[in-house]
Amino acid sequence: QVQLVESGGGLVQPGGSLRLSCAASGSIFNINSMGWYRQAPGKQRELVARIFSGGSTNYADSVKGRFTISRDNAKNTVYLQMNSLKPEDTAVYYCNAQVVFPSITNYWGQGTQVTVSS
Repeated sequence: QVQLVESGGGLVQPGGSLRLSCAASGSIFNINSMGWYRQAPGKQRELVARIFSGGSTNYADSVKGRFTISRDNAKNTVYLQMNSLKPEDTAVYYCNAQVVFPSITNYWGQGTQVTVSS
């Protein structure tokens, strides 16, 4: 079992910044990657950013150049630095961890609300 706890969401004005954190605990030794997804009302959940155990990353086109995913292995924590926020970034942001052994399993945090509004 893997538990994920997100923090850092809130209300921010357009152009502002937020930093999301996701702390993993439990059976974390088989985590292959961690990432951030978001889901706005009435829309599909979409990948925002992902970081793999080897350090490679990928981002949604809509956030490239504005968001940065990083990790602190000592703390088993991943971060999402969000800059130049836009109203269309408003969504519930979910932390994800993928375990590949003994089988591929995805774990999700409870979500943290990000609202970008003036």
